[in-house]
Amino acid sequence: MTWHVSEEDLRAYARGELAPPVLWSADTHVTACARCRDVLAEVGDPVALDAGWERLDAELDAPRPGFFEALLLRLGVAGHTARLLAATPALRGSWLGAVVMVLMMSVAAAYVGRSTASPTLFLALAPMLPLAGVALSYGPALDPTYEMAVVSPMHGFRLLMIRTVAVIVASLGLDGLATLALPGYGLRALAWLLPALALTTTGLTLSARLGPVLAPSVVGGGWALLLVAAHASADGGTLAPFTAAGQGVAAAVAALAAALLFLVRDRFDLFNGSAA
Repeated sequence: MTWHVSEEDLRAYARGELAPPVLWSADTHVTACARCRDVLAEVGDPVALDAGWERLDAELDAPRPGFFEALLLRLGVAGHTARLLAATPALRGSWLGAVVMVLMMSVAAAYVGRSTASPTLFLALAPMLPLAGVALSYGPALDPTYEMAVVSPMHGFRLLMIRTVAVIVASLGLDGLATLALPGYGLRALAWLLPALALTTTGLTLSARLGPVLAPSVVGGGWALLLVAAHASADGGTLAPFTAAGQGVAAAVAALAAALLFLVRDRFDLFNGSAA
């Protein structure tokens, strides 16, 4: 190689002051010329060079946001909030895929039993999906990102509510899409909505006392027992929780549980996964 970049230009190159087109020539040349690289290392500012390597290492080591996190960032959500939401277990593909499979099977069962007054299996399962999704979203026993959430600038009740809203929106959205696959039942196919809100808010309220595992288990078990008792006394008609009276009770339970959840909100700031 018969041509080399002058030392003066290399100094300007190191300071970031070399202008095109000389910059382009120097950039291409330094890449292939070991001698000029050695000179560049001698004339460059070692402090600036170390800072540059540190920035490069930080950029290479920084985790790349996934689709959901990138979408939240584009919507203007703060970076730490987007990361905590994206790490929510119930918003991952595996859980959402399992929810879709459960809904598909319950919709298929509703089509098989078209002679019944309402899609009973679908109405029984749909309210439990948001409850299970919220239960997966916090607490050291279930959330693999619990330590990150604890040291975040918004842990406790606020983080719980943000994740809960995100999970409920996703779960209710999937439930709603499944409801569209049951057009023959009309408004009866929407009878899962109020029970879903009642179960979720009740589970959250009890978790302040019982923890994130036991509370939803108790609520889910109580829902199952209620359905069994309602089925035993239904005589082939619509189950009591899905009648007008049952819907009113579900709305009242949801409102009461939401009010109690607000009263016990401080417990979640000290929540450590065990019963309080």
